[in-house]
Amino acid sequence: MITTLRIPVAEPVAVGPMLASLRSHTVPGCEHHNSATGTHHRAIRTNGGAAHVAVRFADPATPDDGRHGDVRHLEVHVETAGRADVEEIEERVRKWLDLGVDPSVVDAAFEPDPVLGPLVQTHPGLRVLGTTDWFATAVSTVLGQQVSVAAACTFAGRLVAAFGDDAPGGLRCFPTPHRLATVEQSELRAVIGTTQSRARTVAELARAAADGVAPEHLSFAADLLALPGIGPWTVDYLALRLGDRDAYPSGDLVLRRALQVESAREAAERAEQWRPWRAYAVMHLWTHATYSPPPSSA
Repeated sequence: MITTLRIPVAEPVAVGPMLASLRSHTVPGCEHHNSATGTHHRAIRTNGGAAHVAVRFADPATPDDGRHGDVRHLEVHVETAGRADVEEIEERVRKWLDLGVDPSVVDAAFEPDPVLGPLVQTHPGLRVLGTTDWFATAVSTVLGQQVSVAAACTFAGRLVAAFGDDAPGGLRCFPTPHRLATVEQSELRAVIGTTQSRARTVAELARAAADGVAPEHLSFAADLLALPGIGPWTVDYLALRLGDRDAYPSGDLVLRRALQVESAREAAERAEQWRPWRAYAVMHLWTHATYSPPPSSA
């Protein structure tokens, strides 16, 4: 079954950084990014079976200068092999791309700030990218420790190829916790091509998730911290991706460099005035550090 949705999104929308982030975090096999059309494809697992979603803003060539109160639309093409619930998929896409926020409220909170004000002017309506699968994001985050984003995506793609499930459109869903929990740690290490300690963390994370550890539980952060190889940064980063709009990974190196501070404590102190929207502050700082062109030397 193929269905097309048109999801209204309040302007402004910083489409450019969103597409850049989706492109750089593409997991081979599970996702595909088409820069020419501004379309991102992803396989997701739903209650009714695997689905292939392709998201594209209806006017991707429009600069990020939409006026407050205007509406643009996100086109979502959904292909399912069975009876996947389209309403469930729409809600998952909304959370994934942070489409429910009122950007005027967040932007107004940051505009007077000497650090964030100029960044808001550059990218009004910046969203916090979420996830369609918390376990996949958690595993990718673990695999990305101390390596580049590109390397982490390559590692995750190897898991998808070896243990994922087929989805429409030639893509594959990220393996489930129960599937990875059955794989020996030595095999995980060989398939991923990562260190023994990283493979152990993935194996322990899979077993914990298979046993019921999940974001909806109050003990989620503590449960993750109890696993080998998972520390505060990983937990804070996942909180940001899972929808906590005040999440703030103060130990992040890129964040500290952007703020020109030496320690996580200093980064946390600097961000107190940005509550309750610190996750958006992080996204602005990361976007500026990662996707903004360098200043001209002319």
